[in-house]
Amino acid sequence: MVGRGKYKYEKNNFEVLFIVTNEKIIIFAPKLFNMTLQRWIKYRAIHGFPTFSIEDARQAGLCSSEQILQNELSRLSANKTIANVYRGFYVIFPVQYVLRGSIPAPYYIDQLMNYLRKPYYVCMLSAAELLGAAHQRPQQFSVMTTFPKRSVVSRRNIATEWFYREQIPEECIITKNTETGTIRISNSLLTAADLVQYQQHIGGLARAATIIEELTEQMDIKKHFLLLVPFVKSVVWQRLGYLLENVVEEKELADELYIQLRSVNNHIQYTPLSTTSTSEYSTRDSRWKVNINTQIEIDEL
Repeated sequence: MVGRGKYKYEKNNFEVLFIVTNEKIIIFAPKLFNMTLQRWIKYRAIHGFPTFSIEDARQAGLCSSEQILQNELSRLSANKTIANVYRGFYVIFPVQYVLRGSIPAPYYIDQLMNYLRKPYYVCMLSAAELLGAAHQRPQQFSVMTTFPKRSVVSRRNIATEWFYREQIPEECIITKNTETGTIRISNSLLTAADLVQYQQHIGGLARAATIIEELTEQMDIKKHFLLLVPFVKSVVWQRLGYLLENVVEEKELADELYIQLRSVNNHIQYTPLSTTSTSEYSTRDSRWKVNINTQIEIDEL
């Protein structure tokens, strides 16, 4: 790997400028006679670079002023050559999505989060879909990242729903291949915990339980529970344990979760099963210390 700096390659009136940043990301900026920003974008796409930042475009030096650059970017966004999914960050429209008029977030989310220098993972229903456990494609693409919030929120990628935690549980993140590289998603146990914790965002516990039932085939509580203890509260494990035992009917997994939970917290207190129900609880589950304030039925497949 070459050191940090700028390097040029020239041949037959063709020049490529290699710009190596601190992260050793190489940006290609070709310069030809009569080269335009649109041709530069096409060149990037052909060579496997589906995204770019406004800084990349400036460094290419193809526009004589900032105003001309902004005008060109606006024009190319309007004619669906590129999509401005975040301020200063663009995705080159792949042919297969032009008629659709939008680019799905999995196509560019990894590059966007690298651009923002924010850790992340795809979570909840979106993670379940990528794990093969969702029955229908979720309307929103769910991404978990770290605080602060405002550095990620954007009206331009409204199909993406953002969630936040203090730290990312790196040891429970897995990598999947995508059209443009890889994507980070939560493993089955972390996905199940997030579904329970954020039940109000996914349509309630019935939907969570339906998906958790399929996630159980991939779930390894013995291997991953202790890794998630610093990131997931006891009340979430109590609710998940109740679902595993009484709704999903996975007694073996429920027993393992109970053993693990008791090993780290011997003084769990009662908590409502549903965080959205306004009903008073009628019964209690003494094992999981859960006040049952809602009835849950798994959706028929």
